[in-house]
Amino acid sequence: MAWLTYVFAAALICGEAYGNAVVFTESTWNDMLQDEWMVEFYAPWCPACKALVPVWNDFADWAPHLNIRVGQVDITQNPGLSGRFMVTALPTIYHVKDGVFRQYSGGRDRDSLMNFVQQQKWSQVKPISNWKHPNSIQMSTVAQFFRWSYQIRAIHTHLVDHTGLPYWLSYALFALATIVIGATLGLLIVAVIDFVFPPKALEYQRMSESVSRGNDSDLAEDESVDQSPKAEKDSTESASKKKKSKKSIEPVGDGTLDCSP
Repeated sequence: MAWLTYVFAAALICGEAYGNAVVFTESTWNDMLQDEWMVEFYAPWCPACKALVPVWNDFADWAPHLNIRVGQVDITQNPGLSGRFMVTALPTIYHVKDGVFRQYSGGRDRDSLMNFVQQQKWSQVKPISNWKHPNSIQMSTVAQFFRWSYQIRAIHTHLVDHTGLPYWLSYALFALATIVIGATLGLLIVAVIDFVFPPKALEYQRMSESVSRGNDSDLAEDESVDQSPKAEKDSTESASKKKKSKKSIEPVGDGTLDCSP
C-alpha cells in the first residue's frame, strides 16, 4: 500500500492522471511551463471533444516515444484557465515548449498530431504574443474575472434550482447588488484619491491672489504709459512759453528794455 500512496502523491504533483494524459487544474497548470507538452482544452458536453477522446488517448499512449507529455483541461471545472488561455472554440489544443505557447490548428487524428511533433511543424507556427501569454499579469486578471463569473453563475443556478426563486427576481437581485457594489467602490476610490492627493484650496487661493495682483500691476503700468505722452506734451508747452517770455524782455540798442507791444 505504501507504493500506491507514493504513486498517487506523485500524480497529484502535476494534476490528476488518466492513462498517459495529465489533467491540469488551476493550481497545477504552471507545470506545463516546463518541458514539451500537447494540451487539450475540452468540455464534457462538447460533441467534437467527445469525438476526439479516443484519438487523444491514443496520442497520449505514444507520447513517451515522442519525448513529449500530453495533458488536458476541463474548462467546466477550471473556468479560470478558459480565460487565461482565451479559449473561444472547443476543443482547443496548444503546443508548449519551455513556456512558449503555440496554438495547434492541424488535423484531429493521431497521425497529424504525431507528425506535428516529430517533424517539428510547431516551429512554423507563430508563438502566442507576450501580452496574451497565459502567465502574464493581464491574462491572470482575465482568469480571475472568469472565475468570478463562474461563481456568479453557480449562485444564480442555486437560487433558481434549489430555492425556487423566479428568474426575474434572481436577475433583479444581481442588478441591485451590481449597483450597490459599484457605488461603494466609487466612493472608496474617491476617498482614496482625496487621501493620497488632498485638496489644495489654500494654494489655489494664493495663486488667485497672485494673478489678481499681477493684473492690478499691469493695469497701473498701462495707465502710466497712457499718461506719459500727456506729461511730455505739457512739459514741451511749458518750455515753449518760457522761451517766448524770455524773448519779449531782451534789451534793445542802448540797453533799455523795449516794452512796446
